[in-house]
Amino acid sequence: MTRTIIESKTKTVVIGFDEPFCVIGERINPTGRKKLAAELELGDFSTVERDAIEQVMCGATVLDVNSGAVFSNKMAEDPRYADNNFVEPPLMRELIAKIQAIVDVPLCIDSSVPDALKAGLEACEGRPLLNSVTGEEERLELVLPLVKKYNVPVVAISNDDTGISEDPDVRFEVAKKIVQRAADFGIPAHDIVVDPLVMPVGAMATAGRQVYTLVARLRDELGVNTTCGASNISFGLPNRHGVNAAFLPMAIGAGMTSAIMNPVRSQEMEAIRAANLLMNHDANGADWIKFSRVLDAIKEGASFAEAAAASAASGSSRGRRGRGGRA
Repeated sequence: MTRTIIESKTKTVVIGFDEPFCVIGERINPTGRKKLAAELELGDFSTVERDAIEQVMCGATVLDVNSGAVFSNKMAEDPRYADNNFVEPPLMRELIAKIQAIVDVPLCIDSSVPDALKAGLEACEGRPLLNSVTGEEERLELVLPLVKKYNVPVVAISNDDTGISEDPDVRFEVAKKIVQRAADFGIPAHDIVVDPLVMPVGAMATAGRQVYTLVARLRDELGVNTTCGASNISFGLPNRHGVNAAFLPMAIGAGMTSAIMNPVRSQEMEAIRAANLLMNHDANGADWIKFSRVLDAIKEGASFAEAAAASAASGSSRGRRGRGGRA
């Protein structure tokens, strides 16, 4: 059975067909977040630290760390800041250092810049997930040697030199090519986590069905774990969280084993917890029962983050009392 192992210094997360769904928190990403990018330009990591803690509290078991910031003011002073190859590697090191100092979950190093991926690999404790490699020849030759050298799993995105195909069969063949090329480097299939690319259902009515079919093929024919940018499915639609909350359990039922998503949304996280229960990936329903207490607190007026934090604190308190009683 395929098992993709991701580790921090103290924790291990297993992505697998018989494992609970792996939630990879997406919020530490300055792309499209002008306020966060402006803070990072000033050396202010307070939002990063807050987002890291909140995402873990709400249920993320892995955190994606993206260093794609645009430093507009510095760019005006020094033209080197217009180059992501200059900006991202040192920023990635700083981000990882800050995050590892406050949370102990494994990380997903996310960048289109190979030197930033390398910087992240050097800064990370444990065995991170590398995000990402595509089927483009240049990208394969740059990223796969890093994957092999550092012995880490990698996200494989199903597009190549021709771009992103709307044909799911073409996207499957790109994924197959990446798995085969990785094998040439001595990288096993269990260290490849394929992103089959989720299209917006508002623009392509068959987008959801395409993903479910692709995920099943990737599981059955290639034996690989899968991930996606979950919110892509609802792009441009109203009530996006409702669409996401329906999409995720259906993808899990088809065989998807992880997603890069915003965990600070109780609607989506409730859907995932329920799917884990229904897939028999929640022993005795323990996680569902615990999460139900969080939902009860939300009904009484608490925010999701506040309710999750209170639940965690209550569990820790009971754990300490329990240990004391046995001593």
